[in-house]
Amino acid sequence: MIKTKTKKICIVVSSLGGGGAERSSALLSHILDGLGYDIHIVSVLDRIDYSYKGTLFNLGKIKKEDSSIFGRINRLFIFKKYLKKNNIEIVIDARSRVQAYREFLVTKFIYTLPVIYVLHNYNYKKAFTSYKWLNTYLYKNKKMVAVSKAAEDNYRKTYALKNITTIYNSFDFENIRKNADQKADNDLSNYIIYFGRLDDEHKNLKLLFDAYKLSNLSQQNIKLLVLGNGPDEADLITYTRTIKINEYVVFNGFEKNPYPYIKNSLFSVLASRYEGFPMAIPEALALGVPVVSVDCKSGPNEVVVNEHNGLLVENHNAQAFANAMNRMIEDKNLYLHCKENAKSSVLHLSLNNIGKQWKAILK
Repeated sequence: MIKTKTKKICIVVSSLGGGGAERSSALLSHILDGLGYDIHIVSVLDRIDYSYKGTLFNLGKIKKEDSSIFGRINRLFIFKKYLKKNNIEIVIDARSRVQAYREFLVTKFIYTLPVIYVLHNYNYKKAFTSYKWLNTYLYKNKKMVAVSKAAEDNYRKTYALKNITTIYNSFDFENIRKNADQKADNDLSNYIIYFGRLDDEHKNLKLLFDAYKLSNLSQQNIKLLVLGNGPDEADLITYTRTIKINEYVVFNGFEKNPYPYIKNSLFSVLASRYEGFPMAIPEALALGVPVVSVDCKSGPNEVVVNEHNGLLVENHNAQAFANAMNRMIEDKNLYLHCKENAKSSVLHLSLNNIGKQWKAILK
C-alpha cells in the first residue's frame, strides 16, 4: 500500500473478538496502519481475539472493576481524556449504538472531533437506539459508512441521513489462503460448512437444519459441519436430535483458523434473517468454495451472483434452500462453473481496493 501522511485515528469497537463486525474492525486497523496512519483502538469490552495494529486501550478491563451506572459514566470521561491526551484527530466508531442515554452523552459531549460512524448491520435494532427521533437528531448530519448498498439506502431513508456512503468490508486474501493450507483437525472428507456465531435469532440456523433435512445430502452421506459457538449452541444441538439429523450434523466449536475446514468443504451455507455484510461469503469464495445463501437484507446479493459463484434463494423458505443444496451436489456443470468463478468474484474486496476508499474518506 502507498503510505499516506501520518494522522492520528482512533477506532472504537465493542470488542476485538466474537463476530464479523469485530473482525472487520481489526482488519481495518491493519489497513490504516499500512497506509501510514497512527492507529489507536479503544475496546469497550475485554475480549481481544483478533490480530490488530496500533495502540490498544482496553476499557473492558476498567469495566470489570466497576460495572455500575457511575462506573459507566466514569469510563466515558476516561475515554474522552484518552482521545485528548493522544491528540486523536478522527474517530471511527464501529460499535453498535443501542443505549439511548449513552449514545446521547457520547455524541454530544464525548466526541468533540470528527467522527465516522460505521454501520455493520441492516437491522436498525443492532445499529441504533430504539428511538427513531433520537437517532435522526443525533446522526442526521454525521458522517456514516455502511457496509452494504442496501444498508446505506435503508438508513438514508429511515433516518434522513445526509452524509452516508458504502465501503464494503475488506479481506486479506493472501493471509486467508496461507492459513487455509494448514491441516484441519478432523477427518471429514465429504461435507458442506456453516461457520459463524451460533445465534439463531440472527443466523436462523434452524432454517438451515430444516433445509438440510429436506435435502438429499444425508442420503449421499454429505455431512453439515458447523464451526462456531454462541448462546444457542446447546439448543441447536438438541434441535438436530429432535428432527433426527444429529448423525449428519457435526458441531466442531469455535476454530481460530476456520480456513482449512472451509477450503476442504463442498460449499458454504448461510441462512441469516439479516446481515450487514456477511464476511463468511467472501471468505469462502476466496478459497474457491461456492456459496448457497438466502437472499436476506443485506449483503449476500451484493456478492453472490446467482448461478455464477453460488446460489441465492428466497429467505425463510426451507424447501427452496434444500433444492439449492441439491442442485449444487447433483448439477456438476453448475457446481464447477460456480467454483471456477468464486475467487475472481471477490477481488474487488481486497485490502488495497478497500484501503483506497478509506483513504479517500479520511481526507
